[in-house]
Amino acid sequence: MARICAVCDKRPQVANLVSHANNKTKRWVYPNVHTMRFTLPSCGSKVHRGSVCTRCVKAGKVTKVL
Repeated sequence: MARICAVCDKRPQVANLVSHANNKTKRWVYPNVHTMRFTLPSCGSKVHRGSVCTRCVKAGKVTKVL
């Protein structure tokens, strides 16, 4: 499963894990994406299938198809 949103192109980011002693190690922060069937308001009624982040679903950028 790709960890990239099909709507807003949100992708994993590199961040620092900071310890109490201020030691920093690299880590990945992944977006909350779910694989679903959806339609885009701009494309009409065409059904797409892909990974969509929950931020796009909550914002109404996609409509979930059952």
